[in-house]
Amino acid sequence: MIEKPIVAVLKTRPETVIDDYKRLMQMAGLEKALDRSSPVILKNNISWHLFYPAANTTPWQLEAVIQYLFDLGFHDVSVVQNETVVTNAFIGEKLNRYTGLYQKYGVKVLYNFRESDMRWETYTPKADMLALNRIFPSGIKVPGYFFGKNIVHLPTMKCHIYTEMTGAMKNAFGGLLDRRRHYCHSRIHEVLTDLLAIQKEIHTGIFAVVDGTTAGDGPGPRTMRPVVKNYILAGADQVAVDAVSARMLGFDPLEQIKCIRLAHEEGLGCGDFAAIDVRGEQIDNVNFGFKSGDNMASRAGDLFWFGPLAYLQRLVFHTPIVYAFIMASALYHDRFWYPIIGKRTVKAWLTGTEWGKLFQTY
Repeated sequence: MIEKPIVAVLKTRPETVIDDYKRLMQMAGLEKALDRSSPVILKNNISWHLFYPAANTTPWQLEAVIQYLFDLGFHDVSVVQNETVVTNAFIGEKLNRYTGLYQKYGVKVLYNFRESDMRWETYTPKADMLALNRIFPSGIKVPGYFFGKNIVHLPTMKCHIYTEMTGAMKNAFGGLLDRRRHYCHSRIHEVLTDLLAIQKEIHTGIFAVVDGTTAGDGPGPRTMRPVVKNYILAGADQVAVDAVSARMLGFDPLEQIKCIRLAHEEGLGCGDFAAIDVRGEQIDNVNFGFKSGDNMASRAGDLFWFGPLAYLQRLVFHTPIVYAFIMASALYHDRFWYPIIGKRTVKAWLTGTEWGKLFQTY
């Protein structure tokens, strides 16, 4: 009899969130999923260096995982952060209140884009790749630091303009691929499936801890509508974790989220909600009713990634022309949308929700 993958789901509140996270990880089998003889990488999710609810790993999510790992005797723990062409990791870790936690617990922080921290090595996967070997014909490069280590992903529950929703599988995108990862957007679902196959080959254990205390509705991972939901999720099967999260957000995992379906078909995990052992909360009738949608920046990008101008993709994104798009995205998100809409949303969340008040204590 095939054992069902376990995904734990709990409701939480600010007063008990650290203890609730520890109970969640115990229920989901973190101790069994990780190799005690190997170091542990925590892969933060900084979707936006500016603070915005639901966009990034929460400080209580990070703190609870660090504490629980230490409780279990995992003391060789590091955080690996990445940059994108439009996000700054150093600004992000400060504005999202991570730096104090690193100092408090003595956790080392490494940056996969800094050569002094780690080098990129050409890797030949054992599994057949769906897209990566064609996107990077000269070789797939991954950080050598990742080999032989456990990894714990720390995503949030939110929608995404290119993948409908984002979670455990998408969280590997920044860590395992370098700054040229924007080459992958037109085949993003295949790439995420390839990355999960690679993770299973190079890591000694994989686990995901998802924060849905405030979830993101709309054109994520940045310009969303944050909605307090008070849920947290965890599990060792990355596909199953994303399937449960997708179902709660309001999507059919196998029908609407292509990367979940592909990974399920490739035998990399379970995307069938009915075949997952969901422990904790009863969520059969939970449906946030979220929709991803688009914003001004994504509509422009869609023309080149998926629309009538897709034939110009290599010219636009594989040459210095791409810097014009990077600048336009930064101006739109950081200089237009955030000052006009985002700041008002952040202020309302900080002062009007219990999670906002908790955030201010970090």
